[in-house]
Order: sequence, then structure tokens, then C-alpha cells
Amino acid sequence: MIEASFDTLTLIKGQPQQTPRNSSPRVHTRSHWGYQSLITRCHMLPCILEITSVDVGIVAVRGLSSNLYLAISKRGELYGARVYGINCRLKERIEENGYNTYASAEWKNKKRQMFVGLSAHGRPLRGRKTRRKNTATHFLPIMV
Repeated sequence: MIEASFDTLTLIKGQPQQTPRNSSPRVHTRSHWGYQSLITRCHMLPCILEITSVDVGIVAVRGLSSNLYLAISKRGELYGARVYGINCRLKERIEENGYNTYASAEWKNKKRQMFVGLSAHGRPLRGRKTRRKNTATHFLPIMV
């Protein structure tokens, strides 16, 4: 399991939920292959992510409190999926510096892997823009 702090972005699929009082009032929706996903900017408490091995070198990342799987679409967008599917398969690689990188096991952009990455403000980066050596794609697992 990994403890991660996502303090500016929460991805919720389905109906809008009540936003906390200390959050930003900006809320917008984005259409993903025919379904609506709601993205709210709010301050969240640190959450625990569970990493489960699916195959050799392939993992699934699930948030324990939200019960959503981390997924990368064919277009390189990060989102939360309620059910484990093909977009939830991530390649885990331990880099030379001890950090882990996670790339989509199914999708590539111009023969280059698409990595999970977070900006300095905690916003997800598009998979098309990320590279393995970029420090925004490096994660440090901490056992809880």
C-alpha cells in the first residue's frame, strides 16, 4: 500500500456530491466516451492507495476510501474507474533512484509509453506529455 496526498483534485464519476466548505467552488464536468465524470477541486485528506499485482510487472492501483481504480484512457487522461478493466492495467517499474513509475500497459502514444504523473499542484498530467525520466512521474511507495 502507498500513502499519497492528493490535495487539489478528486475524480468522482456519476452524480455531483457535496463539496466541503473549505474547497474551491469551481466544479466542471468532462465527457469521457459517453459517460460524464465530475472533477472537483477541493482539499482532501491524505488517502491510502492499494497496489495489487495482476501479472508479472502489471499492477492495479485502487483508492481504499473511494474504492476507484486508477485508469489511463487511450487519449492519456487519468480517471477513476469503479470496475477493474483494461484501462486499469499499469506497468510498474522501479527506477535507479528508488522511485516507482507507472505506465499504461495497454496504450501507447506514438510508440512511447504513457505514464501516471502529477504536477506540482497535484493535478494529473496527460499521459501523452509524460516521460519516464520526468520527476513528476516518480512515486515513492511507503508501507502503511
